Amino acid sequence: MEIPDVTVHVKLKPLNAFVKLSDTVRCFSFSSVEDFAIYGNLAQINFLIGYDTEKPNLVLSHLSSKMKFLAPFIFLTFLLFEVKGQIVPALFIFGDSIVDVGNNNDLVTLIKANFPPYGRDFVDHEPTGRFSNGKLALDIIAEKIGFTDHQPAYMSDKANGEMLLIGANFASAASGYYNATAILYNTISLSQQLENYREYKNKLVDITGKSNASSRISRGIHLISAGSSDFLQNYYINPLLFTTNTPDTFSDILLNSYDHFIQNLYELGARRIGVATLPPLGCLPAAITAFGHGNNHCVARLNNNAISFNNKLKHRSQRLTRRLSKLKLVVLDIYNPLHTLITEPAENGFAEVRRACCGTGLLETSILCNQHSIGTCSNASQYVFWDGFHPTEAASQILADSLFSSGSSLIQP
Repeated sequence: MEIPDVTVHVKLKPLNAFVKLSDTVRCFSFSSVEDFAIYGNLAQINFLIGYDTEKPNLVLSHLSSKMKFLAPFIFLTFLLFEVKGQIVPALFIFGDSIVDVGNNNDLVTLIKANFPPYGRDFVDHEPTGRFSNGKLALDIIAEKIGFTDHQPAYMSDKANGEMLLIGANFASAASGYYNATAILYNTISLSQQLENYREYKNKLVDITGKSNASSRISRGIHLISAGSSDFLQNYYINPLLFTTNTPDTFSDILLNSYDHFIQNLYELGARRIGVATLPPLGCLPAAITAFGHGNNHCVARLNNNAISFNNKLKHRSQRLTRRLSKLKLVVLDIYNPLHTLITEPAENGFAEVRRACCGTGLLETSILCNQHSIGTCSNASQYVFWDGFHPTEAASQILADSLFSSGSSLIQP
């Protein structure tokens, strides 16, 4: 039986706060004595508190007057009922390479990462298709929530049977809100990711039944990270786009797609959704190399475009929340925490920010970041970036802490 942390003015660890009554019941108590822990005072003795970790739900029950004679002996009691699964039963992930865990591996595309040195610091040093030396921020967030297995890439062989109960990852590198971005690189567009999610939902119904599947989806968290590829791998390098659209009007096109995507997710049963902002695009090593005109500083124009998009994303998200009454939609800020790492590397334990770890660190990503790349660093933990676009596991750890904090309301009942 898994016991959660509990916050009652102060945060208590399970070891010091719970007494085992049976395999399915624990008593909540404070202040350890020899063999167990007891806590209580006269201000609390007239309440019993129940916590159902399946829903999850906290219930306070006032003792009847007939029971108050027990007051000297009754202290704050906390009952935990056995659960099958997590407080958050499943995670569903959509978007681009920031959250892709291997959906591009078997596609005929140049945008993939299932070869060394990708994954060299991951479990078993395996290049899974993650664009990192190790874990993504997504992996770390999932672990913080309590998952012991990673949500499988939906296009992989692992996405079957009971593994589908914890959710699935539908993200594809070089995709975005603009479907033409994925078409350009032969990856999985966001609209196709939605169709894959619809297919997943049918599989889940077959495994658990319609009612359980609907509950798992409505209580699960849906995460979206998109937009960076639309700008960096399409708009800024595509004259058909940048000559006919300003960054502002292109942002509007992306946000209309975002709006449509959220509504479709909602219609399919999603109720808890977190969407990541754009990062500081102008500070990514490859972006500085490509658009910095020889300058080694962040490209202000790209960062300003990202800030403008993020402001619009927040406003659009607020409108969606007002329109869709049961929707809990949280915008997860990745711009500011990553910008802080980039502008204050030493304060955060990093030695290098302009260059990435892989190869020269100026441009390499995907197939250009390979085991033959000359100059790849030996200790990625000193670098903010692993390749030209993506953070190291060390940076992702810090980003995950920030994202987890800003998205905490998604975890609450």
